[in-house]
Amino acid sequence: MPPRSLRPVGIALVDKPAGPSSFALVAALRRRTGARTGHAGTLDPFATGLLVLLSGAATRLAPCFVGLDKRYVTDVDLTATTSTGDPEGELLERHPAPARADVDAALAALRGEVELPIPAASAVKIGGERAYRLARRGVVVEMPLRRSLVHALDVIAYSGDATHAAAVRLELHVSSGTYVRSIAQALGGHCTTLRRTSVGPFVVGEAAPVDDATLLPVAEALVRLPEDALDRVPSAVRASVLAVEAGPGGEAA
Repeated sequence: MPPRSLRPVGIALVDKPAGPSSFALVAALRRRTGARTGHAGTLDPFATGLLVLLSGAATRLAPCFVGLDKRYVTDVDLTATTSTGDPEGELLERHPAPARADVDAALAALRGEVELPIPAASAVKIGGERAYRLARRGVVVEMPLRRSLVHALDVIAYSGDATHAAAVRLELHVSSGTYVRSIAQALGGHCTTLRRTSVGPFVVGEAAPVDDATLLPVAEALVRLPEDALDRVPSAVRASVLAVEAGPGGEAA
């Protein structure tokens, strides 16, 4: 099979481990298949959970999957802040555990439509350069705000004593593009773990390690998407992808 082929076509649901970058898993799937491979949203190296990868002609359908809501579970250390909002950054400050009542009030303000700064260690471009590259060089920039919709932000458990919370485990349902690290920073802490449990209708229970992941047929994936997600790609393009998946003659670029 030639490199970057349009086949095999399909959607790979991958359970990312902590450590490797999302792009390393994209490359691993590409080596397995020899096909064009893309993603529908990355995870930070420290994070785990569901990555939706697109193989072959299915890469043309990326807009259908990129804008889907996501769900996460995260542990937030409420006694320290870091430069990145996660355990990979430099320690900026340590402070006493806040009162649980104060954390509850802060969480209430983070539900619904919110505007939060994009983390400095992100792939957003600032002046034409990725923010994380600027951060690595010690360049301090004012990060833009991003408006997000936090559908649900629920406490699973607190750690600490009866009145103060040293850490909190949260379950989140958020719009695409929401940075969970920004929510942790708004609480005065940083994420110590982060796991993506769903992307739209796809859940991490369906996923497998990248070396074991199989390809979900495009038709099966598309039928699970909401209408507004389908409309992000013209019907003719969707039909062309299905045609490549169905039979011979679809190898043209």
